[in-house]
Amino acid sequence: MTDSHTVTVLGGGSFGTAIASIISANGHNTFLWMRDIERAKRCQQIRENPEYLPGFIFHENLTISSDMGACVEQSDVVVISVPSKSFREVTRSARDFIRPGSIVLSTTKGVEADTFFLMSQILEQELKDVRIGVISGPNFAKEIIAKHYTGCVVASDDTEVCSSVQRVFSSETFRIYRNSDRFGVELGGTLKNIYAIVTGMATALGVGQNTIAMLLTRSLAEMGRFARELGADSMTFLGLAGVGDLILTCTSNLSRNYRVGYAIGEGRRLEEVLEEIGQVVEGVNTLKIVKQKADEMNIYMPLVQGLYAILFDGQDIMSVVRGLMTGEMASDVDLQGGV
Repeated sequence: MTDSHTVTVLGGGSFGTAIASIISANGHNTFLWMRDIERAKRCQQIRENPEYLPGFIFHENLTISSDMGACVEQSDVVVISVPSKSFREVTRSARDFIRPGSIVLSTTKGVEADTFFLMSQILEQELKDVRIGVISGPNFAKEIIAKHYTGCVVASDDTEVCSSVQRVFSSETFRIYRNSDRFGVELGGTLKNIYAIVTGMATALGVGQNTIAMLLTRSLAEMGRFARELGADSMTFLGLAGVGDLILTCTSNLSRNYRVGYAIGEGRRLEEVLEEIGQVVEGVNTLKIVKQKADEMNIYMPLVQGLYAILFDGQDIMSVVRGLMTGEMASDVDLQGGV
């Protein structure tokens, strides 16, 4: 690939906007596609995205548009940054416009409900003659555009995809590391949303730092166990897309999943909290999907089971907590076997 690129980011939410802003500031011709025609026109006119990142002014290299074809057909890199429930639909809408040999990246942290396919697997199914990668890591959009030092991971089995993404996306404050375990990187970004709900709930209940530390490490063990059974590399979870993203999402009020858990811990109803947040909370849907998969594969995931019982079976929080604390005490660390 040459030094100058044309890039389209599909999805005008917080992270899509932040990524498009980084790329455009790096000197690349960049399009940010939004589904809503009027919203796209307004954002292009006022040069900001007031619904998601108010006050941040777009770079002159960034164009906002609702015309997917006009954006994508010019691009050699396409980034899909939409909620998991919309991912396949958006991919199908874009596929006739994607140029052969283009790099197509997913930033979506989720699983398709009916199939348990990760987003890069959907890309493989829906697209032909493209090079696929994923981007994940401990990245809050508000901090990215505020130029806080940030690290993330690009994962692909195509080394040129990783190198190209590093060249196009990296900036003085946004650092990108490579990983060949695409499946593990995606699972890390997907699973951590569940445990952010758990730690948010625990914090609202007034637990101490001992408890939070235990929850974080046992969450990491559960993530690694589940991912390994599905064919990922447990070592991936020791990096930015695993423990890094887990720590960020489980300890900050900027995380929608953490805020949901905190509200539940305060005694509020799930439906009420989701309506108040008004944006997609991936961890709630992911919990349902992962719990079903763990049951099918007989994978030991007590935190997933406990959270599901609270959110969807109406069980009392403290009775579930007592059950967790009297359950099986497994090995602390065993990267090759059960954890």
